[in-house]
Amino acid sequence: MTLYLSFRSQAVGGAVAGPILLQGNGTATPPALSVVPPQSIAGVFRGRSVLFATHGFNVSYQAGACALGNLETQLTADGFLRASDCFVGVLWPGDFWIPVINYPFSGGDAIESGKRLAAFCNDWQSAMQSVSFVSHSLGARLVLQAVSLMQRRARSVCLTAAAINRDCLLSEYERAAGNSDSISILSSDNDLVLKLAFAVGDPISDLLDPDHTPFEAALGFKGPPVPAALPIQAPWQTPQTPPYDHGNYLPPSDAPLPDPTPDPLWPKAVDFMGRAYRGDPQTWP
Repeated sequence: MTLYLSFRSQAVGGAVAGPILLQGNGTATPPALSVVPPQSIAGVFRGRSVLFATHGFNVSYQAGACALGNLETQLTADGFLRASDCFVGVLWPGDFWIPVINYPFSGGDAIESGKRLAAFCNDWQSAMQSVSFVSHSLGARLVLQAVSLMQRRARSVCLTAAAINRDCLLSEYERAAGNSDSISILSSDNDLVLKLAFAVGDPISDLLDPDHTPFEAALGFKGPPVPAALPIQAPWQTPQTPPYDHGNYLPPSDAPLPDPTPDPLWPKAVDFMGRAYRGDPQTWP
């Protein structure tokens, strides 16, 4: 049974709403999830280390629930999630029927969801032993927005294929960097989405919300500016072979594990996430 914090008002697209804490089988079709009563929330988190994990842009409710449910399964199977840990998949409306056209406007949804995630963490912080985060793609903005507004420090933050400017931890999210004990980044200069779509969409986003250096490459494409200071951890660049593209970081979003078409790439990325969460030395890349 997986926990989810949902900021969605519709299965596809829609405005930011909630959050509502859900529980159940997110890998079912459709997801078989029920609402956790508000009076039960403190008991769910009490004394536990909480890991919030979120998907990125252009991910529907069903696809997000499935991928994050599979992520919990794999992290548990690999021994990174233990009985004292609490995994929470974060579902947010980072999708639209015309994805590339909508991309410049989705940063606002990520920011609003991040603000609401911070408020949720602040409301229940007395119950939580620690708070950590892992994200994919545009989910990085959601996570960094939340960390920048939290009343407690994030124990660990792991950003994979981050669709956000590579200098963000020195500029718009400098406060998030200062409120984190450890930040791990996984990037790939073989990521065609970040190489092409981000390069087209982000300058438009800059005009709508000029809060960072324009025309910077994505953090998930080139990694942070070097030399990178703590709390940023090294290494962060995936090897050239095999090449990691934008969809090679998370488990399948259309079927429960075991993967019917095994992909040798995402398990290594999940291992990276798990090691970042536990504070273990990275053995890859």
